[in-house]
Formats: sequence, structure tokens, C-alpha cells
Amino acid sequence: MSFDILQEKILAFENPTVVGLDPLPDYVPAHIMDKHITEKGETLEAAADAYAEYNRALIDALCDIVPAVKPQSAYYELLGHAGVRALKETADYAKSRGMYVIGDVKRGDIGSTAEAYSAAYLGDVTIGGRALAPFDFDAVTVNGYLGSDGIRPFLDTCKARDKAIFVLVKTSNPSSAELQDQPVGGRKLYDVVGDLIAELSKDTLGRYGFTRAGAVVGATYPEELAALRRRLPSTFFLVPGYGAQGGSAQDVAGAFDGKGRGAVINSSRAIICAWKKTNNNGYDFADAARREALNMRDALRRAARFN
Repeated sequence: MSFDILQEKILAFENPTVVGLDPLPDYVPAHIMDKHITEKGETLEAAADAYAEYNRALIDALCDIVPAVKPQSAYYELLGHAGVRALKETADYAKSRGMYVIGDVKRGDIGSTAEAYSAAYLGDVTIGGRALAPFDFDAVTVNGYLGSDGIRPFLDTCKARDKAIFVLVKTSNPSSAELQDQPVGGRKLYDVVGDLIAELSKDTLGRYGFTRAGAVVGATYPEELAALRRRLPSTFFLVPGYGAQGGSAQDVAGAFDGKGRGAVINSSRAIICAWKKTNNNGYDFADAARREALNMRDALRRAARFN
């Protein structure tokens, strides 16, 4: 089961980190971007090629210490079709280096549209007589606030393809409380969503005791994070908000169960843009990212007990 694969990688590295590969043109060191602009001009294609080169080097620098990466699709869609190609190339390369790949797509819709999203990111599409996987992510993020008919198609694909999903429950952004904290029949709305995904996926428990439907719960709300861990003992957590958004290792400690399992903590800018603090014009971007990832790993090891 897909979260078993992720948990095993985390245990092997003793590192519950996922790195968000979320590039923007000014996140890419100038010597990389300029090279591709020289080849293809000031074009979206040049920027996409720079993204792909940048990501490959980051993956090479991190793959022996970090178990997973999470490319956020919006950063690639920003460059149109060329950016989507770079997203696919990035995911394929990360998988070739043994990393677990979470497609941060936050898709949510109903009926046949949800089925199409699920097939695109987790499943396959039949062309003639061939079944082809467009993206083949190991897991994706899903917006579950449309209800169960926006979640079930993804779960069906997960069961068929040994994949997993992370459903938005309590997100890290400051305005999440405007909706997610509203009372609904004695529960907060985010509790209602958490309970729903636990019920929908209760028949998908894996070897480590987690279902195929995980939850996105932000590091910027540590009390709610700890309460949700107690409420959802069989739900694997994806925890954004560490690092640049202000979350610390102490803040995310409540995401783990008593064995230090059941959560993966995301950091994006703090790692991929670490080179901006070294005053070397980005020539050391991969080494800077590795150092920052090691610092994060060590902090998380102190926050969680692995066994």
C-alpha cells in the first residue's frame, strides 16, 4: 500500500521530510537560467528547461537523505505546456532516483471530472489498445471540500494502482480559519472533513496501520495538528508550513504517533532557495539545499522517535 512505501523510506532514512520542488524563475540561479535563455531565447521553453535542470541537481543532492519530493503543479503550469513537461520530467527523474513523489495538484471536482483527474495523476488512460500513465505520481493532494463524490474516484484509483491521496483538512494558510474552523454540529468543519476521509478509507489499512487517504494539516497550527493526530490515528499526515512559513520541529512534533510514524513534513523555499543566503551567486545551490535538508532532518529526528 502506498503509504507503507513512504513510511518504509522514512524509517530507512530516519527522516520524515518531503522537499517541495516549487521553482519560480528567480529561484533558479542565474547561471542556469541564462544558459537556457541563450539557447532558446527569453521563452517559456527556456525557463522550463532551466527548471528541469535545477530540479535534477536538487534531486541528486537530496535523494540519499530525503525520502520524498512534492512538486506543486501551479509553479509549472505558470510556464504553460512547457512547464507541464518539466513537471513530468521532474517526477520521472525523482522516481528514477528512488524518491516517493507527491503531486501537489489540490484537484477537487465531482463525478466524471474527478475520475479524469484521478486517472491523469494516479492512473492511466487507454489510447487504442495501450494503457498509458500520464503522470504516475505515488500520491496527490485532493481538495475534499466538495464532499465524498469528489474523493471516492481518487480512492478507487488508489486501490487499483497502489497509490494514495492527501485530502485538505486543516491547511497552513492564515485565512483557513474563515471556513475550516466554523462549527458544524458540535465539530469544527475540519474535523468533519477528517472524520469523512477516515470513514471513506477505513477498509484500506496498510501494514503500518494507515489508510490510503491521508490528510493535509498545517504546521502553523500545532495545537490543532496534535488534536487531529489523536482524532485520526489511522490517517497519514502531510504537514506543510515548516521553514519559510514559520513552522518549527517543535510545532510538528504532534503530527507523529507514539512510534514517530504517520507524518511527512514539507519544506520548500527554505531548502530549494537556501543558496540565496550563501553569497555565491547560486553556484552552490545543490550543496546549500543539502545542508538545509540535513539541518531539517536533524531537527525532526529530535522531535520524533523512529522505531
